[in-house]
Amino acid sequence: MSAAQAQKRSGRRQVLVVGSIFLVPLAAAILLYYSAGWRPAVTAHGLLIDPPRTLAVSGVVLTDGRPAPAGLFAGKWSLVLPAAVCDERTRALLDELARIRVALGKDESRVRRVLLHAGACSNVEFQSRDADLLVLAATAPGGTDFLAQFPSAVDGAPGIYVVDPHGNLMMSYPASGSARGLLKDMERLLRLSNIG
Repeated sequence: MSAAQAQKRSGRRQVLVVGSIFLVPLAAAILLYYSAGWRPAVTAHGLLIDPPRTLAVSGVVLTDGRPAPAGLFAGKWSLVLPAAVCDERTRALLDELARIRVALGKDESRVRRVLLHAGACSNVEFQSRDADLLVLAATAPGGTDFLAQFPSAVDGAPGIYVVDPHGNLMMSYPASGSARGLLKDMERLLRLSNIG
């Protein structure tokens, strides 16, 4: 074997060694991911509603008394707070949701807050204090059916719900839970989502 052939063979070996440094870990990762079922754990701080439920908007009126449009939740992520009564606890939760929304930074405009009540709240009082808050009253015929889609609105335990820009009820959080957890989940959702 000549010196040129030996050098050529040595060059090929070096290319194969360098290539394997990059390809072997990639092949191992693909193999683990697809065949062994090894996937990184994704933890959510809220309760995932699986499968997501599409909200049927009926029996809900806006602050001016007009029926809410069918595409009410379209286009934005919504943090919905169903409230049986509008008291100081409700005000505190709405303020907490406002802080979460502001903490989202540049994604703040992709999220809105929604107060859903059964007619025991003063729409004018809440709307005048919070221009970015959408206030809905489930007072029209069928309003109790709409409220029933949010379990806490029925059993009285306050909770916060995440509705996606397609109008699907996706996640729920206890009102007594950590605002940090809700913020982290929203940051992750907005980072991974192209909608809303």
